[in-house]
Amino acid sequence: MLETRSTIRLPRTPQAVVFDMDGLLFDTETLARDAMMRTAPDFGYEMPVSLYLDMIGLPGDATRSVLRQHFGEAFDADKFWDRAAAHFEMLVATELRLKPGVTELVGLLEEMGLRFAIATSSRHDDVQRNLAIRALTDSFPTVVAYGDYVCGKPHPDPFVTAAKRLAVAPEFCLALEDSHNGVRSATSAGMMTVMVPDLLPPTEDVRAICVGIANSLHDVSEALKATQRQANDAPRSPS
Repeated sequence: MLETRSTIRLPRTPQAVVFDMDGLLFDTETLARDAMMRTAPDFGYEMPVSLYLDMIGLPGDATRSVLRQHFGEAFDADKFWDRAAAHFEMLVATELRLKPGVTELVGLLEEMGLRFAIATSSRHDDVQRNLAIRALTDSFPTVVAYGDYVCGKPHPDPFVTAAKRLAVAPEFCLALEDSHNGVRSATSAGMMTVMVPDLLPPTEDVRAICVGIANSLHDVSEALKATQRQANDAPRSPS
């Protein structure tokens, strides 16, 4: 993806950070795309990349609905999903990579004493598998995943739930997302939201509701450091 100048202006100092997982912490969206596109010919179909992009950030039930809308109600979305998931598991076992800047940002948040969590459309088992592969299980004790909320992204439920578990008001949470649906979910929950694009470029309407667009999580680390410096340099009222 073509990099552009990162512009992140946090309106207030965050007290917590909420991460999406797929495409944000882990480079899983490309693996899921490849798994689905490899599976489609087994069912006599071709899956355009545009169809996969339409499903990014959606929970499983909504993804199946999109598949049926595209291929027809007779399409066996459950069987397709199971076979694509098997392909995906094989890819994850050998090719799962962290997105740039994850390790540095997690270390910075721990150093700053900020709480952080994951809010994802994926299942808890998938989250724990990914975290274990990259030795991050202990870094993310707070995980909000499929089954923890009533409505998935783009509804605000996942991020509202994460804020409650972190015991931080949503307006003091910084949300990090790579998908349009995720950005809509986080901003509708009232969080400051930064998009870190993966497969989807930011649209004008998404840009309008974000506090910034980052090229990578390295940019988010720099924005947090800048916010901390500003807070430290601010004049203090006399006691």
